[in-house]
Amino acid sequence: MAKTGVFDADPAARAARATELKKELQRLVRIIADDEECGAEAIDQARDALLALRELRARRRSSFSLRTLACPEEYRCPISKELMRDPVIVATGQTYDRPSIQKWLKAGNRTCPQTQQVLSHTILTPNHLIRELILRWCKSRGVELSEPVHCIDEDSVTESERDRFLYLLEKMSSNISEQKEAAKELRSLTKRMPSFRALFGESPDAVTQLLSPLSERQSQSGTHLDLQEDVITTLLNLSIHDNNKKVVAEIPSVIPLLMDALRSGTIETRSNAAAALFTLSALDSNKTLIGKSGALKLLIDLLDEGHPLAMTDVASAIFNLCIIHENRGRAVRDGAVGVILDKIANRIHVDELLAILAMLSSHQRAIEEMCELEAVPCLLGVMRETSCARNKENCIAILHTICFSDRTKLKELREEENSHRTISDLAKNGTSRAQRKANGIIERLNRAINLTHTA
Repeated sequence: MAKTGVFDADPAARAARATELKKELQRLVRIIADDEECGAEAIDQARDALLALRELRARRRSSFSLRTLACPEEYRCPISKELMRDPVIVATGQTYDRPSIQKWLKAGNRTCPQTQQVLSHTILTPNHLIRELILRWCKSRGVELSEPVHCIDEDSVTESERDRFLYLLEKMSSNISEQKEAAKELRSLTKRMPSFRALFGESPDAVTQLLSPLSERQSQSGTHLDLQEDVITTLLNLSIHDNNKKVVAEIPSVIPLLMDALRSGTIETRSNAAAALFTLSALDSNKTLIGKSGALKLLIDLLDEGHPLAMTDVASAIFNLCIIHENRGRAVRDGAVGVILDKIANRIHVDELLAILAMLSSHQRAIEEMCELEAVPCLLGVMRETSCARNKENCIAILHTICFSDRTKLKELREEENSHRTISDLAKNGTSRAQRKANGIIERLNRAINLTHTA
């Protein structure tokens, strides 16, 4: 998680940080001015130091007033713990201060800091309502809120960055030693610097050059696992950039090489290949491409293996792909139902896998498999144990579909209701959707009893 040094409310700490930033800036400027061979990294570090110093000074005017007031928790950034100047919403719906979440994303993180959910995109949407509430709160207390400090366009590319980028791509066509060195540096640069991710989007040839060592060695039946890991991770990093998603996925070699990585890479490579498929599948057109490729079977196989490092990325990729109906049928045919039920029964990644299972329950064959695999007692057990409203909702939605498809399962549901009142409790206290589904099951149970009495 991002450090809070720049946003520290303690005056002594702020002054020490300012002195530290000035010294660092002086050092970097000397390097840039004196060394003609200075790389893009020094320029990027100088820019970051300058922006941090600017942010520090922009906050100074209102810092004393804000320190003496108890700021409402909902107005604080979850990362910096400071009053938000420029609140923005991320893909999960959480709100952060723009500089803090930008720093988090720039560091190559792909998750929401609060929920740890993988972000389907990195677009930041201004939260005008929270911004207005914060302004009113400050005004009512006589506090002047400094204007947001807008960072320069992170996608802007310097000439030195472009030269370095082209140089590294050239090395990807050189000998194996230089390929490994270039791939490692591209992995690092695309993680830290959005500008390098943007460069790949300017020309599909750049992505093809990046992947060329893997394409060549695939045909030669030999892959260096460390090289494969760096190349696949670089591909993941650049696919995070929203403008790259369509371009990257439509390059013919991309999805096959990601599938090859899912089959035969290190566990980190396989996990990052799954994460790349997840980020690319943010576009519906890419969901179709990936679904047709056969990648779902490989993702399901990796899910079945159950390696802790890969589970979140794999589950996220399968969920995203199954948003479109045609991929649900593919997932069912590829054995998703049995694998998912086994993991849920062992209480592994229940939240994510229940959400996938609820989506698959719209497919008739999936429901038939759930009935064959004794899904009802498993789902009822989760409902009794969990305190998560969304998990209860997904369980009851699946059970609702099952009981309307297979009347023989009504007996198990009736026994559960008689013993634990699980369904009627949810009909009273669940989410609105869970209440509707629970009431539907209760009506079905009552109708079955009435029919029995009549007979």
